[in-house]
Amino acid sequence: MTTADALPIIFVHGTRFSAGQWSPQLAALGEEFPVTAVDLPGHGTRGSEPWSLSAATRVISSAVESLGCGPALVVGHSLGGYAALEFARRRPEQLRGLVLAGASASTRGAWAAPYRWVAGLVPRVPAERLTRWNDWMLRRLYPPEVVDATIRSGYAFHTLPAAWGEVLGRFDASAMRHVAAPVLILNGEKDTVFRSGEREFARAHPDARVELVPRARHLANFDDPAAFTDAVRRFARELRAAAPGAPVSPRP
Repeated sequence: MTTADALPIIFVHGTRFSAGQWSPQLAALGEEFPVTAVDLPGHGTRGSEPWSLSAATRVISSAVESLGCGPALVVGHSLGGYAALEFARRRPEQLRGLVLAGASASTRGAWAAPYRWVAGLVPRVPAERLTRWNDWMLRRLYPPEVVDATIRSGYAFHTLPAAWGEVLGRFDASAMRHVAAPVLILNGEKDTVFRSGEREFARAHPDARVELVPRARHLANFDDPAAFTDAVRRFARELRAAAPGAPVSPRP
C-alpha cells in the first residue's frame, strides 16, 4: 500500500483510561491500516501534563503527523470523543473521518448536573480505593486480553475534575457543524445516556450515520471488541475507497 492509499487511524481514549483502552483494536487493525492510540494530557504517559482541550488537540495533531500518511480517521470514545470534536473544529485539514463512540449526548443543561457532582466527589476518595474498584470491575466484566493493557496503564482520577469541568457545558449537536469530514456515530445499544442525542448529532451533519453495537454498554469496544472493530474497519474502508479531494463542508 502506498502512502497515498493509506488511511491512518488515531484512537482517543475515554475518561480516566489511556491508550491501553484500544489494545484489541490496534491488534486487529494494525495489519491493514497505520494505527496508533494516544494518551491525552493528564493520562497514561502524560499523567503529569495539565489537561485542556487545546492540549488534547495538539496531542491528536501530533499523532496524525507522526504516522506521516496525511489526514486521519480519528476514533474517540466518551471524553476522547468530545476531544476529537474539538480537534475536528481546530484541525479540519488533518481529519479524513470521525468516529464518535459514546459521545453523542449534549454536555449542556440539566444532563450535566450529576456529572458535575461526580467530578467534585472523585478527589475526596483515595486513588488507591478507586484503583482497586476499577480493577475489580474490569476483571469481573471482561476477559484479560481485553482489559489487561488498560489495568496496567493505571487510571487518571486526578485529571477527571479538570477534564469534565471543561467538557461539561461545552458540547451539543451544533458541534457537528464544524466537522468537515464524514462521521460514524458508534454507540453501544444499551448506552442510554451517551447515545441520548445521537439523532440530533446525526441530523446536524450532512454526512453522518448512526450504528449500534448490539447489547453493548458505554464501553462498547470492551463489551464486543470484534463488532466495534468491524464497524471501524468498514467505515475506514469506505473512506479509503472514496474519491479524494471531496471533503464535507462544515455548516455555517
